[in-house]
Amino acid sequence: MTQMFLPVAEDSGESGQDTVSLSMSMSELDDPGDGKSKKKRGRPGRPPAPNKKPRKSPLEKCPMGVQRGRKANGMAQQNGEGDPVTLFEVVKQGKSAMQSVVDDWIESYKQDRDLALLDLINFFIQCSGCKGTVRIEMFRNMQNAEIIRKMTEEFDEDSGDYPLTISGPLWKKFRYNFSEFICVLIRQCQYSIIYDEYMMDTVISLLTGLSDSQVRAFRHTSTLAAMKLMTALVNVALNLSINQDNTQRQYEAERNKMVGKRANEKLELLLQRRKELQENQDEIENMMNSIFKGIFVHRYRDAIAEIRAICIEEIGVWMKMYSDAFLNDSYLKYVGWTLHDRQGEVRLKCLKALQNLYTNRELFTKLELFTNRFKDRIVSMTLDKEYDVAVEAIRLVTLILQGSEDALSNEDCENVYHLVYSAHRPVAVAAGEFLHRKLFSRHDPQAEEALAKRRGRSSPNGNLIRMLVLFFLETSFISSSQELLKDWECMTELLLEEPVQGEEVLTDRQESALIELTVCTIRQAAEAHPPVGRGTGKRVLTAKERKTQIDDKNKLTEHFIMALPMLLSKYQTDAEKVANLLQIPQYFDLDVYSAGRMEKHLDALLKQIKFVVEKHTDTEVLEACSKTYSILCSEEYTIMNRVDISRSQLIDDLADRFNHSVEELLQAGEEADDDDIYNVLSTLKKLTAFHNAHDLTRWDLFGNCYRLLRTGIEQGSMPEQIAVQALQCSHYSILWQLVKITEGAPSKDDLLALRRVVKSFLAMCQQCLSNVNTPVKEQAFMLLCDLLMIFSHQLTTGSREGLQPLVFNPDSSLQNELLNFILDHVFIDQDDENQSIEGDEEDEANKIEALHKRRNLLAAFSKLIIYDIVDMPAAADIFKHYMKYYNDYGDIIKETLSKTRQTDKILCAKTLILSLQQLFNELIQDQGPNLDRTSSHVSGIKELARRFALTFGLDQIKTREAVATLHKDGIEFAFKYQNPKGPEYPPPNLAFLEVLCEFSSKLLRQDKKTVHSYLEKFMTEQMMERREDIWLPLISYRNSLLTGGDEDRMSITSGSSSSKAGSIRSKKGRPAMHKKRIEEESVESSWMMRNDTLQTPGALQTPQLTSTVLRENPRQAAEHLPEQNSEPGSESDYVHNPQMQMSWLGQQKMEEVNRKERTAMNYMKARSGGVRQTVRGLMEDDAEPIFEDVMMSSRGQLEDMSEEFEDTMVIDLPPSRNRRERAELRPDFFDSAAMIEDESVRMNRQGFNLLYKYRITLPCIIFAE
Repeated sequence: MTQMFLPVAEDSGESGQDTVSLSMSMSELDDPGDGKSKKKRGRPGRPPAPNKKPRKSPLEKCPMGVQRGRKANGMAQQNGEGDPVTLFEVVKQGKSAMQSVVDDWIESYKQDRDLALLDLINFFIQCSGCKGTVRIEMFRNMQNAEIIRKMTEEFDEDSGDYPLTISGPLWKKFRYNFSEFICVLIRQCQYSIIYDEYMMDTVISLLTGLSDSQVRAFRHTSTLAAMKLMTALVNVALNLSINQDNTQRQYEAERNKMVGKRANEKLELLLQRRKELQENQDEIENMMNSIFKGIFVHRYRDAIAEIRAICIEEIGVWMKMYSDAFLNDSYLKYVGWTLHDRQGEVRLKCLKALQNLYTNRELFTKLELFTNRFKDRIVSMTLDKEYDVAVEAIRLVTLILQGSEDALSNEDCENVYHLVYSAHRPVAVAAGEFLHRKLFSRHDPQAEEALAKRRGRSSPNGNLIRMLVLFFLETSFISSSQELLKDWECMTELLLEEPVQGEEVLTDRQESALIELTVCTIRQAAEAHPPVGRGTGKRVLTAKERKTQIDDKNKLTEHFIMALPMLLSKYQTDAEKVANLLQIPQYFDLDVYSAGRMEKHLDALLKQIKFVVEKHTDTEVLEACSKTYSILCSEEYTIMNRVDISRSQLIDDLADRFNHSVEELLQAGEEADDDDIYNVLSTLKKLTAFHNAHDLTRWDLFGNCYRLLRTGIEQGSMPEQIAVQALQCSHYSILWQLVKITEGAPSKDDLLALRRVVKSFLAMCQQCLSNVNTPVKEQAFMLLCDLLMIFSHQLTTGSREGLQPLVFNPDSSLQNELLNFILDHVFIDQDDENQSIEGDEEDEANKIEALHKRRNLLAAFSKLIIYDIVDMPAAADIFKHYMKYYNDYGDIIKETLSKTRQTDKILCAKTLILSLQQLFNELIQDQGPNLDRTSSHVSGIKELARRFALTFGLDQIKTREAVATLHKDGIEFAFKYQNPKGPEYPPPNLAFLEVLCEFSSKLLRQDKKTVHSYLEKFMTEQMMERREDIWLPLISYRNSLLTGGDEDRMSITSGSSSSKAGSIRSKKGRPAMHKKRIEEESVESSWMMRNDTLQTPGALQTPQLTSTVLRENPRQAAEHLPEQNSEPGSESDYVHNPQMQMSWLGQQKMEEVNRKERTAMNYMKARSGGVRQTVRGLMEDDAEPIFEDVMMSSRGQLEDMSEEFEDTMVIDLPPSRNRRERAELRPDFFDSAAMIEDESVRMNRQGFNLLYKYRITLPCIIFAE
């Protein structure tokens, strides 16, 4: 075949030679046939179809010389009937055959090529979405660039959509019709018109100019047109090459004839035809050269991914269609470079283009250099972030493997192997196909044909399954074809039959792997569920999948009903293999036993299970046997009676042996030998495993188990394994008794009997908490938590009030023991943990297992707190470890905190402050009263307080009472003890106020004043005047309460540099509108007057916009306030009256009202001349002191605000007020109603232009429900 010389695929600087201007002389317009001086090459245009009416000439259509559907200036239009007359409308609707449309255009081109080309030019313009039209005078007088510039100006910029990007079925079809029109046009013109040096030059010049436009629509549309045009030209070039080879072969054959038989005229015709074909080929090469250099080389790296994808897709077509010319490194390099494209769409087109090439094995030699150069990139793309790209990359690697196994190294293959674990199913399937091709496609075809008729271990799958087992042992993954994985007959024969001569025997490890593989394939076939981690939920099976599932289940049932007893018989001594094999019956269709008259196989299975129970004491095996009996005993199957008899016989035997062995053990006492202990332990393990899934209460196992536990406690010599199993068996017995009572109509005697059993067992478990053996204590603790949860107050919900006698509430001693167990066995350091576990070194798996066990213990106790079974103050000992053990238990503690706050906000707040007080007391005991406020221990407590404060969220109205309660308890704790040195020294707990500062930002502005007034009750005049460093906690706390309010702050005269000066504003301290201020005061007043018996503050209703503070008689309100006989904040007050805080803020408000009334009376007296000194003192108090702020929190206060779990926070920071503005806000200290009026007047007068609003939006974390 004659090679075609195509242009070098490089950028060319001679772009001017490839561009033909749209302007032309009038002579060319007058005589389209004289466009070339030489004779036309090639055949003339094909005539139209016989039944196709040729398109009329413009003169025939319009008597005035104007074409129908076109204005005199060349602008297209539609006829009166609305039928499409422009090429764009015809192609868009797609109602006409594309070949007839092209034939009509060719006919018009032969009659007037200028107007026909104008139609084609406007077609490309309109396909780009441009509303403009190229007129005939523009076509004649303007250059190409000028026309494009004119069309750009007329482009509709209101919408970014154009035909190639508009969604919808019509426009999706338009893209196909557009591409088809170009291909058909070139195909119909390939014999004459494309060689007239006019039509193709004009079109290529136009498309080149449009592809370089700044307008995306022009660039996108012209690139698609040019690439499709190039594809059509490649097809023409391929046909020319074939014709040229045929002509050359005919010429050689004719010339080789003898002189007498040689036809000279035929030789001349063949030479002339070969010359014409070569000239045509040269012209086609020039056209393709112009398109490739002028458009492709620039657009394959366009900024728009769709344009780049078009270029790569089409070059792949060229290389596949005409590999002799295009499949070389000059063109392949563009595909290789684009493999690194940043858009997945473009990378996907590259891979699909390469797949089309690698599918043809004849092209592998031409792709060898490309494979070596870009193989690493292709392999790395199997891990692409776009799943579609990764799938196609794996398929491409598979094709490379098929063509040449030496092309991929072992490392390359291993990179693909692990993708079978992918959670994305298509990626895993593609990797599985690669793996199957790599491992299972190396067979001799003749050997496979000879073994095709064999079955079982001699079948072709026999060796494949062996290889699959080896791979499974190496990777712990199953990946192969469905037929291979469902060949259970072959798997069974490999396990049961003895190996033939010369066959390698399966090792014990391989047999275990094959059994595990068999069970996995059975489960996959029976359940039709995706592997773990690959499915997002239950998928509804199609009818075909459902039928396949039923067929597979019937197939495996019929096979393993007969094979399973034999497998159990062979491997009955191997615990691991038996435990896996006993999982198979749960996937059976048990109706097959009775329908197929296979009861004898059922008896064989029950017999083998009985042997397994007698020989094994492993918990996993016994639980598998128990589960199998439970499945076979289902009441919906007819085999239930037969299985129930077998189970009863087995339990009778085990119960008799257990009772006998217990008597022997108890009689022997301390002289019991190992055989006595083993007999009790083995039978107790078996009974416990069966008691988990079967009701064995009629065998009364609880009595002997209780005797064993009581003896162990009294004598202290009971082996820990027996104690653990006895506890578990007793627990199951209690639960089965509860099931019977809840399902039936129990009598009072039955309830009292069960209550006595539960009470005695709870007491036994409580005594076991002091056992020396850790496993016994952990088992007793878990059972205590479970039983307290089951027999709690929630047992009577759901119309079960008759079960009230069974409700147990743990007393304080039991709660303390449970809490101490948590502190001793959960919150331990790593060193203590390693010392508590026997053995020198633990591996990572044991550490993870130990941590998992501790997490279970903490979760069990936390549930008791959440469901109000254990008093909430017990959670303080857990909350205080939040920061120290954040990595291990942070999620559990955080969830516990969230749930307890939902139960009771106030009690939860008191628990939080109690946990901080405990840490502070521990620190005082360790370091003494003189704390180093800069130490890491103090910083740790402050950090914990800051984390606690963040959990209150952003809705300060909901947490208002809780935060106020927290501050009250904190203040009382700080001033609880006086300094023994004298009143001039700070109280020992005064430093706790610095911790309390972290919660000040959660107070509402009016509540800050109330808390500040409460603080002043504990302060003396000397404390208010002290400014030394040791008083900084008090100064900081006071400033945190005054920040964001309307009062003045204390001044700091100390020269201490340990704290930073700055203004600290409350998160809710932004200036609000008048209505908002009224709502806040009204909410405060209505909330203050609520009934004290409410447990948890609910949703606040919208109050009326009036203040109720002054409407209630303070004396009457004071009569309802509880008398505090005990010390404020004492433990008894905290534990027995958790709702005391509900009325505390109301009490403070009443005292404030009284103070306001007294102030008003004094003021009236002063006006009457009674006491002038009082007025003078009051005016002096109004003087504004000089103050300096103290930072109340750490620098990272805003960094960790992401722990907020309420709404997104918006902070508006108001500017600092001057003296005059503060003086105007002064009435807020005396009367809330006056404050509202004055504030509204001031805000209306000055407007909001004085406020600088800073909005800070912070992410929120919502606790898991």
